[in-house]
Order: sequence, then structure tokens, then C-alpha cells
Amino acid sequence: MNLQQLQQLHTYLWTLPQASGDKRAQVLLYGSAPLLESMDDKVLEQIAHVAALPGLVGAAITMPDAHWGYGFPIGGVAAFDAEQGGIISAGGVGFDISCGIRCLRSNLDARDAAPYFNQLADRLFATIPAGVGEEGQINLNPKQLDQVLLGGAQWAVKQGYGDLADLDYVEENGCVSGAVPGNVSELAKKRQRGEMGTLGSGNHYLEVQVVERIYDNVTAQAFGLREGQLVISIHCGSRGLGHQIGTDYLIMLAKAASRLGIHLPDRELACAPIKSPEGQQYLGAMNAAINCALANRQILTHLTRGTFAEIYPQASLETLFDISHNTCKEEQHEVDGKTRWLHVHRKGATRAFAPGHPRLPTRYRDVGQPVIIGGSMGTGSYILAGTSTNQAFASCSHGAGRAMSRNQALKHWDGRTLINDLERQGILIRTRSMRGAAEEAPGAYKDVDQVAEVTEQAGLARRVAFLRPKVCIKG
Repeated sequence: MNLQQLQQLHTYLWTLPQASGDKRAQVLLYGSAPLLESMDDKVLEQIAHVAALPGLVGAAITMPDAHWGYGFPIGGVAAFDAEQGGIISAGGVGFDISCGIRCLRSNLDARDAAPYFNQLADRLFATIPAGVGEEGQINLNPKQLDQVLLGGAQWAVKQGYGDLADLDYVEENGCVSGAVPGNVSELAKKRQRGEMGTLGSGNHYLEVQVVERIYDNVTAQAFGLREGQLVISIHCGSRGLGHQIGTDYLIMLAKAASRLGIHLPDRELACAPIKSPEGQQYLGAMNAAINCALANRQILTHLTRGTFAEIYPQASLETLFDISHNTCKEEQHEVDGKTRWLHVHRKGATRAFAPGHPRLPTRYRDVGQPVIIGGSMGTGSYILAGTSTNQAFASCSHGAGRAMSRNQALKHWDGRTLINDLERQGILIRTRSMRGAAEEAPGAYKDVDQVAEVTEQAGLARRVAFLRPKVCIKG
């Protein structure tokens, strides 16, 4: 990205100046100069188009890990007021609805657990279904799947997949309201019936990590973290169901925009007013997909616990937190001194409530919401805590963010060679796709250390712990 197009507001915040007669809202970009320079110009073009959508409140925003996506850039945040004609956009949520990370803390010390890492990697790979279209042992009939779409992680716990205590540390206590299974197509449901409890492909993973560094001792203690401890991160979403909902509603929302005379600066921004019939239909289907993803991560948590128990009989895995980064949520935010209900689109961005927020679990209320910035295979991840109530609608980065396309990555790396190199570094990879491993090479992503540092320095969230990968299960 050419920084000469931008005006720097402070070290880690930039804006795109408005031309004379330009009616779009403000554009804000969080990031350091090097991170912004590494972004494709398409990111700036896309977020400027978002700023032109009806009913936008405040600014259209990008996070430090932003990169080019479908419609909205990945790492895009935008809030809309339903009472002022605000819209909802499938491109502002993403195809993998409610993709997110479940983080588990263990009672295990990495030094003691290390001799069994190879055995653990093999057992996790055998137990956790991963890959394109991969199905698991759970096959649901239509009535059961509708119950999943209504009940989320709460449904999964009732079926014996985990504990009630997990739900205290899952967004919305494991189930969002407003889900309408009837708004989900039969094709979307058909794609999902065998995919519950599966990891998927692409950048999804299950990673066993060690807490290598603590930045904030007080918050780490509240989160139950210490140096040398094993933690597990499960990164996945709503699988085939969410992707099909995205496909189905892009068509419907495009027709709605045309019918209502909404000017779309980019057809990928297909949208409809939140209060329109089409907008309400999409919301019902999207909320069903969020519940699907929450249930999926809950089942994967249960499978992970069972596998750890086989290798480490003394193991205890507790849910630290589970948060999505591809959603649209109705939330209260203060704007110009007034509290308003807004529909906040976060696409490749994580909600990050500050200390004192009433929707935080009691255990974390004094320190802020746990946030996981996931790294790429082999580079490490960060746990942070939310710090700002009003900045960026309480949002922050969600990961390292791609620095090159998957096709570009394939030209640079060979999957088998990459996996062997990582093993020499003490990182065990298990995957069904050598091509997929090459596409997800660490070098294909931005520097996660820079992203986490800039996220903190920009005031979006503060670093609590750095996690080094030891075992990574990929599709």
C-alpha cells in the first residue's frame, strides 16, 4: 500500500483523506508503517467502499493484520444502525461464518509432556477429522441438526460433549439468540450433517502450544497461565454449512440491494437493510451458523480431552475462552456520548471487551476479555486482553494475516520440505495435504510478532502471553 495516499493521525492510526464531494464516511486504518506498506492496495479500495454503505456509524476500520478479502477486507470492522437504514452484508461477515478460536489451558508442563509429543501428534491426527469435506463420527438427522443450529455449544454439552463449566467461557455462553434454522437452505444443511466435530482445511488447525513468555503477570494469573504450561488452540468455524449460507445469501442480498436502489460500489458488497425481510432472513441464517460453529468447537474440545487422557492420564483441559472472528453482532456502543445499539460486522477481527464490561465472565471482568491472535503454522500465537471500550467498537486483530496468496505460496514452498524443516525446529505437523501445508507456510503470513505488538501499541488489546507451537494438526 502506498502510504502517500494516507494521512497519519498518530503512530499507529491512519486515515484516507476525502476528496471534494466524496460522501463516504471516514476510513481508519490501524497499523505501523511497515505493516500498512505490506498490504495490497486492494485493502484500501475495499474499506473505502465499505465507508460508502448506508447507515454506517463512525468509520470503516481495518486492523493491523488486514488483507484483501471478498467484499470487506479481512481485518475489516464496520458498525451499522438499523434505525437509520443500516445494512447487513454477507461479505462483511465472511463465508466461514463464526470462524474462531477455542483456547484450552492444561495442567501439564511442556518439559514433562515433551517425550510423548510424537505419540500425541499421531493420536490427535487419528482422532480429529481434518481436511476438505472430511466427515466425522457424528451424523445428524435433519431434526438433530436444527437443534444444533438453535442450541450451539449448549446443545453439545447436553449431548455429553464437555462440561457446563465450559459455557461460562464461550461467547454468548455458547448460544446466540435469533437463529432461524428454517432460513438455512437444505443444501447447506446437507453439507453439515456429517461435518460436526471436524476441523476443516485451509488455515484451520488444532495446535498444542507452550506458554513461552508472560507479558502481564496479573492478567496471566487471572487467565490461569504460567510459563512452561501447555495450552491448546482449536481454530475452525461452521464448515460447509456456513460457506453455503454465504453463497446462498450473496445472491439474495444482491437482489435486495437492486430492488431497494442501494448503490453498491462493489457487487461483492451485496447487502440489505437490517430491518428488511432479506436482512432479517440473513441474520437468522447467520446466527444459526454461529451456533453451528460454537457446537463444532465444543465437540472438538471433547475429542481433544479424550485424546490427551489417553497419553497423559493426569491431564486436565479447561476452556480459557472461545471467541469468533467472522460475525455480525448486535451490541451497545457509545458514539458521540450516546449509547446506541449497533450491528457490528467483524470479518477477520475479534471482539475485545475491556475490563469492567458486564458481558465478561466474572473471572476476567477486572482484566478484560481474552483475545487470541493466531499465528501461522510454526510461528507462534499470542493471548491478549481487551483494553478499549470505544476504540474500533471494541475490536482487535485476529491473526497474522496473509502476506501472499495461496498460489504465490505454492511457488515458494514444497509441503514435505517445509514439514521436515519445522520438525527440525521441534514443531510436529500432521496433515493430509502437502499442497495445503505449502499454502499455509509461515512465510506466507505477516510477522505475528509485529501484529501483536502494534495491536498493543495502538491501544486495541494488550499482550499477555506468547505461545510457541509444538504439535499442529492441519487439514
